[in-house]
Amino acid sequence: MYLPAAIVNGESYIGLRSLNDRLGIKTAWDPKTRETTLTGRGRTMQLSPAAGYRLNGERLYASPAYVQAGSTFVPLRFVLESFGYSIGFEASTKTVSIAPIAENQLTWQSKQITHAASKLSLTVSYPVFAGLENEEAQAKINAKLKSEAEKYAENGLQTIEQAAKDNAEAEESYPDTEFPPVEFEGIYKIANNETGLLSLYVDYYVYTGGAHGGTHRVPYTFDLKTGELLSLKDIAGAGGADYVSIINNAIQAQIKQRKLELLTPFKSIEADRPYFLSHGSLVIYFEQYEYTPYAAGMPEFAVPLTAFK
Repeated sequence: MYLPAAIVNGESYIGLRSLNDRLGIKTAWDPKTRETTLTGRGRTMQLSPAAGYRLNGERLYASPAYVQAGSTFVPLRFVLESFGYSIGFEASTKTVSIAPIAENQLTWQSKQITHAASKLSLTVSYPVFAGLENEEAQAKINAKLKSEAEKYAENGLQTIEQAAKDNAEAEESYPDTEFPPVEFEGIYKIANNETGLLSLYVDYYVYTGGAHGGTHRVPYTFDLKTGELLSLKDIAGAGGADYVSIINNAIQAQIKQRKLELLTPFKSIEADRPYFLSHGSLVIYFEQYEYTPYAAGMPEFAVPLTAFK
């Protein structure tokens, strides 16, 4: 399927009307709240100027929508991948090819752990899955993600409560200085839901003061038949491949191709390195400041799964 796209600051955008007419993703507009709702493939996305994007109740970050000649355009790759489509782009004709991904029969909704106090806030989200044929495996996955969310929320709350206390004491000592609120937030993303595997990650952001906060990523890849977590070796080394060398070579090549500025030379991943899956690929990422400056974020390195066969 081919759809016309607009290019804004180097990023491809697609009109909401195209989603409705050509892909069957239903769109609805609420003039009172100025919120647009997209529904399809077991997902619901709300987008508004004030609240940004939410997918099945979970907040997501992406480039903002824009209106041109009375039509609303949204970031193409972000929205379509959120709805389970693979995307290709033909630069010469400025057309986008789109194909639905064959996904596992699984739906999810978000739950949040929240806490608020004076100049302090915490929100940790986690998914609750339904629809899996193996109910025992589903229960195991849901219990694991809930337990993990509660653990990180507890540790995060301790961190920001101590920071808020320290900031309050500093304000007493320096009356002319006011510290901004501290916060802790956990936001998840479903990265892959194919071929009996489920892969997602949670980005935990903490701000305790200073110029900016920091983010730590925690990924999970589950076998839907058993509900068990799968290691990097389970995925990449199952066929006996020297997966560490394959991944190292791919990362080195992409560092060179993308001309990434490194704080310290990259030599090798660990054999049990955290990872997640994306459509057809295994993804390794660098944590903030691990190898690159803060401005680089968390660089991701995708390695095709076929490289390990």
